[in-house]
Amino acid sequence: MLSHRAIWDGIDGIARRQGVSVSALAKLAGLDPTAFNVSKRVSKDGRERWPSTESISKILEATGESFDSFIEGTGAYIQAHGGFGESWRTATVPLLGLAQAGAGGFFDSAGFPVGQGWDEVALPSPEDNGIYALEITGDSMEPLYREGDRIVVSPTEQVRRGDRVVVKTRDGEVMAKILHRQSAKQIELRSINPAYEPRLIDVADVEWMARIIWASQ
Repeated sequence: MLSHRAIWDGIDGIARRQGVSVSALAKLAGLDPTAFNVSKRVSKDGRERWPSTESISKILEATGESFDSFIEGTGAYIQAHGGFGESWRTATVPLLGLAQAGAGGFFDSAGFPVGQGWDEVALPSPEDNGIYALEITGDSMEPLYREGDRIVVSPTEQVRRGDRVVVKTRDGEVMAKILHRQSAKQIELRSINPAYEPRLIDVADVEWMARIIWASQ
């Protein structure tokens, strides 16, 4: 199981490896710059705050880090399950109110959770009906996704402006892009690589659009 501190240690580790502050890391992932600040990790009433699974996914996508590297940064053990040739990992995180933690018996001398009385919070899980993996070709999404990287796509996740998506046109073209804008008649897709111009596609010409929920190098 992963402790509250371990999860934040994993995020701090990504920031160190990228050579940026946690504020810059949040901004790079398209989040509020204060999202990972130390002051935001415990609420005013003493409750520990956990980063959302979506925010973790976004920083991994933005930095090109793998879920394995994030987990290694926490120093925790997670049970692995096979899938798509990758090690899919699921876990529960022990949860305890900060005020309760002060009663004693909940931590060892190194600060790891022990004893009874912990609740649990689920970490990201790939158990989503219909998810699949695609391998990136081309350079339109560099440096976020490079040729040979694998992305995991969920056709059931809600797609919103700013999401990384895979789009298939009725002409058979499949592409990984960022959904910049969507109207009743058109969608505007953008690449990370500035060498590529934005794409405007009529909604009638789109066969489907699905959200990218994970990436692995």
